[in-house]
Amino acid sequence: MTQKPAPRNLTERLASLRDGLLANLIERDIPIRLALLAAVAGEHLLLIGPPGTAKSDIAQRLRSAFQNASFFERLLTRFTVPEELFGPMSIKALEADRYERQIQGYLPTASVAFLDEIFKANSAILNALLTLLNERAFDNGTQRIPVPLLCAIGASNELPEGSELEALYDRFLLRCHVGPVSDDGFLGLMALRGSGKPTLDPSLPLTIVDLAQIQQESVKVAVPSGVQGMLAELRKWLSSQDITVSDRRWRKIVSLLQASAYTNGRDQVSVWDGWLLPYCTWNKPEQREIIAAWYEEWVGASEAKEPATFTRLVEVWEARLSKDQNARSQAHDKDGNPLFLDRKKKQTTSATGKKQKHNPQNEPLFLAPPNWGGDRSNNGQGYTEPQIRNDNRSRYNNLDPSYFADEGNWLMEEAQWPPKMEPTRYSQAHIDGQSKQAAQLLDEVNGWEARLTQERDALAQSVDSHLWIVPGFSKIARKQLEAQLRIARDLSKRLRQVAQGFAELPKQHDSSEEEDSPKQDSVKEARPKKSR
Repeated sequence: MTQKPAPRNLTERLASLRDGLLANLIERDIPIRLALLAAVAGEHLLLIGPPGTAKSDIAQRLRSAFQNASFFERLLTRFTVPEELFGPMSIKALEADRYERQIQGYLPTASVAFLDEIFKANSAILNALLTLLNERAFDNGTQRIPVPLLCAIGASNELPEGSELEALYDRFLLRCHVGPVSDDGFLGLMALRGSGKPTLDPSLPLTIVDLAQIQQESVKVAVPSGVQGMLAELRKWLSSQDITVSDRRWRKIVSLLQASAYTNGRDQVSVWDGWLLPYCTWNKPEQREIIAAWYEEWVGASEAKEPATFTRLVEVWEARLSKDQNARSQAHDKDGNPLFLDRKKKQTTSATGKKQKHNPQNEPLFLAPPNWGGDRSNNGQGYTEPQIRNDNRSRYNNLDPSYFADEGNWLMEEAQWPPKMEPTRYSQAHIDGQSKQAAQLLDEVNGWEARLTQERDALAQSVDSHLWIVPGFSKIARKQLEAQLRIARDLSKRLRQVAQGFAELPKQHDSSEEEDSPKQDSVKEARPKKSR
């Protein structure tokens, strides 16, 4: 069954609700967006930061986003007892031998909860708190009752310490560091007057029915292979950075991205919904920036990570062309006879011949002059020029200087002539086949470039109008897309040069020799799938 996108009025309603919650807040755009999305998706938000940074105000504003929402707020200390969170023991129940609490007005009956200094929670309340946050249930005596909790906002000045708090920390899918207002925003903060509480149009707050519909429809949103690949790569990268994300969190992250897509009126998750990933995967606040940098580098690449894959493929084809261009084969004459180079570097069809013999010191050897007497070859060992000139000098003072240039006076030996080499000639079938495969890859690179161009041109619609992405991110996204486009254009240029290089390879003289041309294996490397 095809998933129906969220009606446009829902997206617009959420945008108006979000903007209303932001009224009279300075530099709290991100935590408000995360808080509203967390509640819509049925998740919880953790705010880390010093006191006085509007953490409780964010939680109180979130309450106003829902009709008839009850609110519970408590500051936890290491001395906090369960009664402060879950209600006092019921005297009437105790009289009837039942161990039950009076929960009305306490956390088990709250729609939105703000738990300040949540990591001060002690073991006496920890288990009940975990069940309430994760399963939306509370064990009251012998009964497990459902709770109406839409979203809990936890706050802390510091990160949890101790393994007993890891499970509680993991229950907060979204995490956001909240610091003091910057110098640029300080004057705006000073200009605020009164309590600054938002006033929302009565038609904007969501009902329980609205939330149920959003969450039911969100699970039907498709998660394309490109997004799945992004999550898989992020998981590997996080592992290499020693950042642990539990399997439970990864499943919740997918659900969050589906809710993000649905509330933006889409029937499938986009890589732009991945803007939320840094807020779901850090364990320490400083890790958020490096995770965001990883995501920003990913932006613009589709499911198979085209830049790396295409670059590798182009390099393979460039190496193949270079190999073909530099290949040498023995030359043949017009009759097909192999050619060799004799001692004078002249081509010949004879593989062997005579050449001047040299001694182990690589000195040329000669025959003794005719009037030398005896064996002129010195028993096949010959004589060097100094030996002939220096021995019996008086006898050879009148030796003609051209004696040593005359090949008839050289001591000769049998030699194997080297083959005459020339650039390898290829059959037309080989050239056409290589050119065709390079052209096919060029088409894929050009298709990737076209998709990048389309995404860049659609940024205003897909990013600037995104419910949960803060304004200004499109500049970062555009920068990354432009970088990817430059890579795509460079690869396209290189592939055209490869195709031209194959077309210009030396061709065989006779087409009948095609079967003897060098065999080339096609590049068997997975290409990127077409992106979204």
